[in-house]
Amino acid sequence: MRISRNPRRAVAAGAVLAVLLPLSACGDGDDGGGSTDASGKVEGEITFQTWNLKANFKSYFEGVVDGFEKKYPGTKVRWIDQPGEGYADKISADAAAGTLPDVVNVSPDLVAPLAKAGLALDLDKSASKYEKEYLPGAWKSHQIPGMDGTYAFPWYLNTGPLFYNKRLFKDAGLDENKPPTTYDELFDDALELADKSDGKVATLANVPTIEDFGRYGVPLMNKEGTGFTFNDAKGVELLTKYKKLYDAKALDGQALTATPESTGKKFLTEAVAMNPGSALDLEKFKKDAPRLYKNIGITPQISSTGKDNMYVMGVMVNTKTKQTPAAVAFAHYVTDSRRQMEFAKKVAIFPSTKGSLDDPYFTKQDGKDETRVRVAAAKSIKTAVNYTPVLFSEQMKVELRNSVAKALQGKQSPKEALDNAVKNCDRLLQQS
Repeated sequence: MRISRNPRRAVAAGAVLAVLLPLSACGDGDDGGGSTDASGKVEGEITFQTWNLKANFKSYFEGVVDGFEKKYPGTKVRWIDQPGEGYADKISADAAAGTLPDVVNVSPDLVAPLAKAGLALDLDKSASKYEKEYLPGAWKSHQIPGMDGTYAFPWYLNTGPLFYNKRLFKDAGLDENKPPTTYDELFDDALELADKSDGKVATLANVPTIEDFGRYGVPLMNKEGTGFTFNDAKGVELLTKYKKLYDAKALDGQALTATPESTGKKFLTEAVAMNPGSALDLEKFKKDAPRLYKNIGITPQISSTGKDNMYVMGVMVNTKTKQTPAAVAFAHYVTDSRRQMEFAKKVAIFPSTKGSLDDPYFTKQDGKDETRVRVAAAKSIKTAVNYTPVLFSEQMKVELRNSVAKALQGKQSPKEALDNAVKNCDRLLQQS
């Protein structure tokens, strides 16, 4: 997908695809040609579709295609790149028309309806020998609740550390070199910061999202994939603690309507003590907020599970392909350790292959802001998981956010709010 955009926004595409993909696209993956056997000779012509990558990475992908064709004489790869906007619509139309490319760039939420329609090859059956090459959390990210199998090779990953303001921590009497790492530590420090600043400094500027519930250790969905479970006792506990933060002004008063831009401005003006960020933000701080830049700390995401959240892209093989061995071989070739490392050095992403994150590129500091952020993120991504359920649509995210708002404002109890959120999300799940 388009590298520059916020990976959180990709989830919306899966919701669209689930609605648009007609029942006529469903099948067992065997009719209309195609085979799940990837053990034959790698030969023939295949199509490979990416998601808005050609503008910035044309030469890289042309090199990948050339390398594959040289490695496997008798193969021909036709590379197609689609615009970022309307990508889900395009996949849905191709799936319905039987013109879906052989190898397709997908995110987990996009692959879910295709897998349910029998159009995504189960790699656990056809390419299980490759699983050992990838980080466990990345391989599992393209598994679908209620279905056996893995439906795409993991490709590039993304995550981000937290920035925190050391000066604000120190002024509150906290150890500026020991920022919170778990939610319990976060809540304690946040209340202290709010108290010592008479409510002028909030620690956070965002309400809890589904990823926060996951990092807190809340079970998000049942194993069958038929219902959500984030309204259990632990989920209620998390929202209750956020309500306490909100009342104490330890959670910014405008958090209910916050955007990435507004929270970034709050952090820039030192009204908020912690906020996600990137190397580009560091450059902005250095120019526009030198005092903040001087006191910037970088720490992993808050997590009570010991594992951070990550976003992942994948490469899926169409079950209808006429050239299964070639399609599987190419999907693996694009996502193997060598190709992923080459790609990661061209753009701010992380490889999903085992061992790649031990490369000095991801472990050694060189004094540059970009490297500070890259090293911090790479350290956490080795064990990170994709907490967002692949079946959790954009509409469901809105339902959760609205319910959280009602709880924070005191219009509903945390328990009532989450019960309603789960009820509405389950309803949307049944409609998809």
